[in-house]
Amino acid sequence: MRWWGRSAAEETDDHEHHEHHEHHLHLPHLPGHGHDDARLAELGYRPGLKRTLGNFHTFAAGISYISILTGTFQLFYFGVSFGGPAYWWSWPMVFCGQLMVALCFCELAARYPVAGSIYNWAKQLGGPHIGWLGGWIMVTATMVSLAAVALAYQITLPQISSTYQFIGDGTGKTDAAANAVLLGSVLILFTTVVNAFGVKLMARINSAGVMIELVAAVALIVLLAAHVTRGPSALTETQGLGSGQSLGYFGAFLTASLASAYVMYGFDTASSLGEESVNPSHNAPRAILRALVASFLIGGLILLFALLAVPDLQAKELSADGLQYVVISTLGSTIGEIVLWCVVVAITVCALAVHAAGIRLAFAMARDNCLPASSLLARISPRFKTPVLPAVVIGLVGVAILLININQPQIFSVITSIAIIMIYVAYLLVTAPMLVRRLRGTWQPAEGRFSLGRFGLPVNILAVLWGGAMSLNLAWPRAEVYNATGPQHWYLRWGAFVFVGIVALGGFAYYWFVQRHRIGVLAEHRHEPPAPPPPEP
Repeated sequence: MRWWGRSAAEETDDHEHHEHHEHHLHLPHLPGHGHDDARLAELGYRPGLKRTLGNFHTFAAGISYISILTGTFQLFYFGVSFGGPAYWWSWPMVFCGQLMVALCFCELAARYPVAGSIYNWAKQLGGPHIGWLGGWIMVTATMVSLAAVALAYQITLPQISSTYQFIGDGTGKTDAAANAVLLGSVLILFTTVVNAFGVKLMARINSAGVMIELVAAVALIVLLAAHVTRGPSALTETQGLGSGQSLGYFGAFLTASLASAYVMYGFDTASSLGEESVNPSHNAPRAILRALVASFLIGGLILLFALLAVPDLQAKELSADGLQYVVISTLGSTIGEIVLWCVVVAITVCALAVHAAGIRLAFAMARDNCLPASSLLARISPRFKTPVLPAVVIGLVGVAILLININQPQIFSVITSIAIIMIYVAYLLVTAPMLVRRLRGTWQPAEGRFSLGRFGLPVNILAVLWGGAMSLNLAWPRAEVYNATGPQHWYLRWGAFVFVGIVALGGFAYYWFVQRHRIGVLAEHRHEPPAPPPPEP
């Protein structure tokens, strides 16, 4: 039985330009996690990271990146203000689209259980150029996402107590923005230290945080459900939004759907920890699906009961303070404060998971000599069994991006919106080459592992169509998204195309002219097949 069940002819045809093929080796029996490490060796890598993560750890990594409490509390106001209560329907819509992507990822996670999943999958499916571009876009987006998540402390902590407004009293022009940077920098410092100390510590904190988040989310659903004041017909209320626009309510709904699209991504993190997980080719696909489905169900019910329980659907505070207003006005200040503390926990573990995913991506790219100073970035600490330098670099870049927020909050909001588009584009750089491979008949799922079977092609087509359509919807030059306040600037409105273009083209130019000729697995990470025994005399 060959590992991947592919003919040698397919293999050669498929990867004639790869630096390292998936070698069909006679692999030695590797002690401990032999099966997992043998798969790594097939991809040309020597195992260096420590396998300690179980089933719940990988699920927790995926669900904490999606982070229901962080996302719903940050973005509920946006959905309601642009789409009214009927915006709720964007939640199942986004779930169905992302489920198609996640199902494709499950097949890939079963077949390539490696660190930095997006980069390695894009490389195996589309060749080194597509792989590099996908990895680069994802790494950049992760660093911006880390800053965006860290900024969420400001939305929550000062609401719990004014003590957390360390800079000014919150009324000054830059008080809130400067305080957000201070709180965010403390969070990024924490995630940097924890991630540098090894994956076991990160996973323990993350799993504990996820348990708190899940318990709080379920409690919140029950409490809101007990205070329901209206029937489900409220979910058809559009509040006259979109009237007078060329697309009518559909245009308003598309804008409001960003509130859902901004939450449901990052489920690939469950597989990005593949080299530190036990039996990842079996566990990662299940963790990806569980994280996405659990997030959909819990988030959908929180949003549903929030809309059915809020005292007044027309209240101005609903589109200003969002879910925080619903919780405090419906459940009272004491329960409201407890929920907000749980949101703080959710933000913390979300930042931890985003940082951890970024480290695995940077490590995977550096191991293939794809980044500047790759040998330093790919170095695994002998003590902590984890790459330490990527943790520090990503943390520093995250803080630098935060600093933009002090005097340029407009630009910051544009950059964070664009980071999410970049993640959708990076996903597209995996699902599109996968579709090409399916159409050519050269895609073969891992034998005996997760497989979509005959549904593979329709699911993959839907994943690509969804990814393209949603990327376009996210990037559409809407003033209310990209230039909401202050003077109007074309470069802000078209910020998505400008910024993604600069990152993608600038990065790719560097790769093409400088780094491309150096690509190849670094010697210290390369799997060397054992020498064949000498011929018998």
